Amino acid sequence: MTRRDEILKLIVEYFIRYAEPIGSKTLMTKYKLDISSATIRNEMNALEKMGFIEKPHTSGGRVPTEKGYQYYVDNLRTGGVEDKAKHALQNILSEKTKSVEEVMKESCEILSQMTNLASVVIGQSVDDERLVSVQVIPLSNNTATAVFVTDKGYVENKTFLMEEGTRVDQVVKTVKLLNDRLTGTPLSQVVSKMEALRPALTDYMVGQELIYEAIMGVFAKLATERMELYGQEELYKQPEFANDASKLRELLSFIDDPEEFKRILKSGKTNGNITISIGNKEYGYENLALVSTNINVPGEKGTLSVLGPARMDYDKVVATLQYFAEALDNYFSATTKGGIECSTKEKKTKNAKSPNSQKKKAKK
Repeated sequence: MTRRDEILKLIVEYFIRYAEPIGSKTLMTKYKLDISSATIRNEMNALEKMGFIEKPHTSGGRVPTEKGYQYYVDNLRTGGVEDKAKHALQNILSEKTKSVEEVMKESCEILSQMTNLASVVIGQSVDDERLVSVQVIPLSNNTATAVFVTDKGYVENKTFLMEEGTRVDQVVKTVKLLNDRLTGTPLSQVVSKMEALRPALTDYMVGQELIYEAIMGVFAKLATERMELYGQEELYKQPEFANDASKLRELLSFIDDPEEFKRILKSGKTNGNITISIGNKEYGYENLALVSTNINVPGEKGTLSVLGPARMDYDKVVATLQYFAEALDNYFSATTKGGIECSTKEKKTKNAKSPNSQKKKAKK
């Protein structure tokens, strides 16, 4: 590692840990560097001109930029996966009676705990998914549950009130009509088809707007990109969001919109099997970062991500996310073949060009 690389690495790791700018004197004394403050300052000036660090205030302290973080991820990170994270995940995968949903939920909760950030699972596009059936199950004289099943194994249910006087045979006829007309329909088209059926449904559902609206609400939910967020409370502990209302609003608006996740994922830089989006100012999320990888869940492909501040610990996050994704892929692959194999190997990313290769070294 060159001297300039080492200084950049220390600046990134200091800011990740303390969320404060660092100057040349602090850098020299804290890390006991065997070079002068003036030399460190020259290297920092060179890194700033190259766009790897910036000065956020009038003080001499510097912080990493999006470009600096990206270079750090590609070239300078050295950490591995903590043993406690490995053991926690293996304990989950060793219980063979768990459902796919339970395995994913518990694994993502552990991922959030180990990184102190949120984990996110996004399923594949609903354009490739179709409605299989609708069932309405009466629970009492005035309540019922509607159950919706797709060809990818996704199940959604909705409990709703029925007005007094509603007959069970009315509900049965409604469900039969829905199944006759909607079974096999792509999820992206179910809402428009349901609206077209509304006149016909009134014959069976006189005065039952609650039932219609409940079923329509579930169809609208089915037609949106599905996203599961775990460890959301971990994000609120980060100083960026705990102490700055504007940054918190930015976070809340982002986590409430699966389409934004998809958009940010497409804008990220992919290195091997990891895609990283850091501080995307173009889309209005300059304080956030998303580290993602693809994952194969039985019946569909999805994306497993870690969401946090742009100041997240990329060294730890990338290594842990890679380990979890590969372990889960191995687990689900072995399960479908009748066996369980949870071993995994950490992958290394190829180095990109160093700051010194992009600009001549400053003279020592």
